[in-house]
Amino acid sequence: MHEFSMDAQSHWDKVHAIRRPEEVSWYCPHLEISLALIERSASSLAAPIIDVGGGASTLVDDLLLRGYENVTVLDISKEALQVARRRLDMNAGRVHWLVADVLTAKLEPAAYEIWHDRAVFHFLTRSEERAAYLRQMAQALKSGGHVIMSTFGPAGPPTCSGLDVMRYDEKALQKEFGKQFHLVEGSCELHHTPEGITQEFLYCHFRRI
Repeated sequence: MHEFSMDAQSHWDKVHAIRRPEEVSWYCPHLEISLALIERSASSLAAPIIDVGGGASTLVDDLLLRGYENVTVLDISKEALQVARRRLDMNAGRVHWLVADVLTAKLEPAAYEIWHDRAVFHFLTRSEERAAYLRQMAQALKSGGHVIMSTFGPAGPPTCSGLDVMRYDEKALQKEFGKQFHLVEGSCELHHTPEGITQEFLYCHFRRI
């Protein structure tokens, strides 16, 4: 694991150890836009889905409730995944949990039909980190697979949880992804944090060509 991975792991373990899931700024009771995009993209309930940086998010709960059978949740923070596993209780065994840095995780080639990421990619402020992320995504995604990506939009905050972030519009995100990914649709959401602050999130659905 690279040095920056160790630093990131320590940072996010600390965040999740001192804050309850509903206290973090990105908390949302249900990720309705993500769910709608997944439902439009998945070929069946058996479609293999990976939620990158899923942590303590309730997306996995809602996917299981809708009958999805092949869900992986990857997060660099063991603390965050433990929160989700405790919440799911007996249903936790229906999920594949992966404690890893997405930049260095050993992911099976062409393993996933849907790659979902809400609020990980925008933390990658260094070009080498983004390049490593995109290599991992391209390697792990099936041909014709889907990417559902949510980042801070152009009017989003410049920092989050004490870290600098990148902000994107559709054109900028398409440029990062390159020609092997086609932008199917994009939209912006005004997310209201637990502290009452409004943040702009960009949602984009890409398909691998």
